[in-house]
Amino acid sequence: MTGVTSATASTDRILSGVALMLGFCVTAPLLDVAAKLASSSVPVGQITAARFVVQCALMAPFVWIMGLSLRVAQGQWLALLFRAMLLLVSTFCFIAAIRVMPLADALAIAFVAPFIVLLMGKFYLGEDVGPRRVGAAIVGFVGVLFVIQPSFAAFGTVALFPLGTAVGFAFYILVTRGLSRRVHPVTLQFHTGLIASLFCLPVLVLAEGTGSELLDPVRPAGIAWFWLLGVGFFATLSHMMMTYALSMAPSATLAPLQYLELPVATLLGYLIFRDFPNALTLTGIVIIIGAGLYMIHRERVTARQLITERAAPPI
Repeated sequence: MTGVTSATASTDRILSGVALMLGFCVTAPLLDVAAKLASSSVPVGQITAARFVVQCALMAPFVWIMGLSLRVAQGQWLALLFRAMLLLVSTFCFIAAIRVMPLADALAIAFVAPFIVLLMGKFYLGEDVGPRRVGAAIVGFVGVLFVIQPSFAAFGTVALFPLGTAVGFAFYILVTRGLSRRVHPVTLQFHTGLIASLFCLPVLVLAEGTGSELLDPVRPAGIAWFWLLGVGFFATLSHMMMTYALSMAPSATLAPLQYLELPVATLLGYLIFRDFPNALTLTGIVIIIGAGLYMIHRERVTARQLITERAAPPI
């Protein structure tokens, strides 16, 4: 009976993790929608700052209610700083891109991040990555080129900004892997918001009056305040959903679900902004999703083989 109860509890946790990951796929594009709407009257730097200031303000009460310590081991501060700056750069680049690009186009290019993580793991961290997964990553890069080509023709160099997001987020994932085992997710989110805010706000003060299209702050009017709050709210909610989902269910189960973010972003982009990818961009999106899912499939196969080898009795 105890075994049945334990199995049921484990299944419930996995289902909860799947539900949270699906929630992430719905709420993360809402962050992008709010940022794109805000960008019509608010500079990119100010939207980026709002994302982290609101995150910090939202996480502070939870740190207090949950009785969490804000202390971080001395050796972890550099990693925390690096993590916050990587997310800051990734966010800035992506908001700068969607200011003029369709959501789906920018997000599809940014989805090259998992491929970058895999290749970095193989060539710089010495992880065991087989030729099939490397091949899938290369195919994924080809898909990104399909998306970039028409976007570059239509929007110029801004179409390359999502690549900055992808590179920054790839490093962000690698840093988070190490920190997430030693720092509580809520504390991690609070410190990320705080560090990024402390960097953003002085930059905006220095940029005031410079006339910089991306950085010179303005006084938001009317509904722009709502969009700025939405950027921070949906960013915090989606990242917490993903963090807790990964604590409840295996990453191999959740990883394929993340690609649902692309069709959700495409639908929202069409309904709200009347943007829809052209045939070449859609082809690239399909290639990216296919390569990503195949890469995840190969990771599962490799994991099962390792489990079988370790379980085999010695000869």
